[in-house]
Amino acid sequence: MNDKNLKNGFTRRDFFKNSAAASALMMGAGFLASGCSANGASRPGDAKNVIFMVTDGMSIGTLTSTDMTMRRKLGRISNWIDLYEKNKCRRSLMDVAPLDAIVTDSAASAAAWGCGHRVPVRKLNMGPNDEVYTPILTHFKNAGKSTGLVTTARITHATPAGFAANVTHRNMEDEIAEQYYEREHDLYMGGGDRHFDASKREDGRDLYGDFSTKGYQVVKNSSELASASTGGKLLGVFSDGHLPYELDRTSTPDLTNSVPSLTEMTEVALDRLSRNSNGFILQVEGGRIDHGAHGNDLGGLIYDQIAFDDAIGVVLRFQEENPDTLVIITTDHGNASPTLNRSFNGYEATEIEFDRIQNFKYTNDWVLNGLDESSSVNYIRERVEEATQIGITSGQARILQQALRGEHRALYEMMSPPDATLGAIMANYTSVNWTGTSHTGDYVQLAALGPGSDKLNGFTINTELFYLMAESAGVSVEA
Repeated sequence: MNDKNLKNGFTRRDFFKNSAAASALMMGAGFLASGCSANGASRPGDAKNVIFMVTDGMSIGTLTSTDMTMRRKLGRISNWIDLYEKNKCRRSLMDVAPLDAIVTDSAASAAAWGCGHRVPVRKLNMGPNDEVYTPILTHFKNAGKSTGLVTTARITHATPAGFAANVTHRNMEDEIAEQYYEREHDLYMGGGDRHFDASKREDGRDLYGDFSTKGYQVVKNSSELASASTGGKLLGVFSDGHLPYELDRTSTPDLTNSVPSLTEMTEVALDRLSRNSNGFILQVEGGRIDHGAHGNDLGGLIYDQIAFDDAIGVVLRFQEENPDTLVIITTDHGNASPTLNRSFNGYEATEIEFDRIQNFKYTNDWVLNGLDESSSVNYIRERVEEATQIGITSGQARILQQALRGEHRALYEMMSPPDATLGAIMANYTSVNWTGTSHTGDYVQLAALGPGSDKLNGFTINTELFYLMAESAGVSVEA
């Protein structure tokens, strides 16, 4: 593997020549180096469908703490770890670096999967000199397959757009929405009303009306989604920005009734896209895990990861009934490295503190949205306790008050703002702490099953997944 391949990605021929040789070697030995069982030697085109699942910003500590919470609170193993435990998948570590850095953003990471090239951070399917690379959803559409995107972030956000759009900067979300309209993929669901509503767009364009004119059903809440006809194209936009955190959604009746869960959106997408006899490609993103990590928000992080894992369950049941489906489950990068530590109060106290997560009602985001620089110490304590059932000390509340006023300075300055300060305070009570508030350069978890997964090696460069999806589905991407 030379530097050129690491920077710019493999060619389709290189990837399958290398992976085929590695698969033959490991299959001949009777086991996989990753420890997961083989799904059988596949041929190009064996995958009728491709489902690509992304939990944005998931560090290994997020996967671990979520699985532990599910076992301890819900009495069941997470679907992701169950794949590992029962050797149902091919497992790999993935290098997600962009073209121009050693720590990536979501745009460059998603674009590597979406076009087979490593691109600079913040760009979507555009090279360093603004070369335009065809996104994978366009390739699949040209092959006669249905195409769809589902996310709990804005539907125009970096990760879904990495499969469908070409822009020089990920913040060009109005333009991304326009490209969605022009490229006419079959299904879009997530947040982002501000990029479709004429009264909120800078150019005053009514994209909802434009989509409707093209025959899309436009739905804006759970009831409309449930009553939508099963045929035709669908645009579902369920909030102005990102969808609410799952913990806040399920604790707020108005949100529970109006905003669909990731599981519900995934079920609708699979039902609609699978009606195409030629098959489909679908990306499903748990987008707010990343935001929970950025905010050192343990409740936001864990419960959105649980919601993503529930969506994995829906996809695995579909794959079991449709074994000609390639399923890929991964993340675009780590974020903030949340880790369960031995409690300051001793090993015996660790599980007691960790289990407090089970009693959370609202996220730290909910807490901070109700506070400002004028909030009193007593009110800060009351709001934190309402959200978490934890009574922080007056001294801790005073430090958060200083952070709200911009007066707090942590030794690691990244950790000075209110969200990081509250995250650090809560770590004293849950034993889960953070290394920062931003993306990490870690290699990430990657699991796959179904036809084509046998081509996955124990260590993967992110661009390889573009060729894996295309070749497994028999979709030409040479152009």
